[in-house]
Amino acid sequence: MFSLILRNFLQRFSSMRLPSLLLMGVVYVAYVLIGGVVFWKLEGSQMKDTIVNIEETRSRLLRNLSCVSQEAFDNLTAVILQASKIGLSLKGNRTMDGFWKFTSSAVFAATVVTTIGYGNMSPISTYGQIFCVFFALFGIPLNVLVLNRVGKYMLLIEREFCKFIQTKTRHKKCVKVTIHSISCVFGIVIFFVVPMVVFSLEESWTYAQSIYYCFITLSTIGFGDYVADSNPDRVYPTWYSYLTAAWIFFGLAWLALLINHSIDILEGISVHFKQKRSLSSGSGGDSSDGAAVEAEGDSTKHEFPGDGAPDHVAEEEGPDIPEEDPSK
Repeated sequence: MFSLILRNFLQRFSSMRLPSLLLMGVVYVAYVLIGGVVFWKLEGSQMKDTIVNIEETRSRLLRNLSCVSQEAFDNLTAVILQASKIGLSLKGNRTMDGFWKFTSSAVFAATVVTTIGYGNMSPISTYGQIFCVFFALFGIPLNVLVLNRVGKYMLLIEREFCKFIQTKTRHKKCVKVTIHSISCVFGIVIFFVVPMVVFSLEESWTYAQSIYYCFITLSTIGFGDYVADSNPDRVYPTWYSYLTAAWIFFGLAWLALLINHSIDILEGISVHFKQKRSLSSGSGGDSSDGAAVEAEGDSTKHEFPGDGAPDHVAEEEGPDIPEEDPSK
């Protein structure tokens, strides 16, 4: 029994393509390191200039305000930093309401469950921090489930539209590529181009900064260097917060659609090459047939009810076992 288990394990282990896995790991590490070098060269010199400018400004302020000691200046700096963390502006003789209004709190809740996490605002009370932990613990899986389901149904609608158009024309492959391309372009316009214009008008950002914010948000990277509806020196319309929250949700659902698209395409390519390999090997061994069946089975995981997915998978045939004579 143990030898059989060991043999099955060794067969599965030998079937794993370790050289390709190691190659992917090397490419991944090299990609990350190259990115680090590029950021270092692009941002490192800029940071040195920024530090020099800040030091010169600080020295100039201390010279002009000779009555202010270094300790008082540091205390004032700490107050300004604390105010900025909670969304308060100390300009003029008034302060704003801060981050924790209803609309901004709802947007914060959305950034928690979507794992964007800008970092520009966070709960400071003990009860708020504890609630945030449990809220994220249940909200993140719920968010993944909802976005995945919405993305799948968007993909289903696109597939049905493709089938409808294909029944009206002879060029089925061209229709499928065209519909996918139109869907991609439409999503880019709705979730990148239009928000870019809106954010540039409401936040006074450049187009480059706006498109940068759109990508950083929808990819859930969420650096927090640019955050919509968070400038305490600006007065935003009421609809702006709701529009931003809706854009985040449906934008992430659109990304889920693209992810399902990619999975669908990659699985189709994988099944095609495995079938081609099994045909080229003649009758095809058990291992190749099993790989093709396994790939096809994995692809059915992303199908919807009504897509023609099989209701059951044939069981693997085992060795014939002779029946025992009851007289014995």
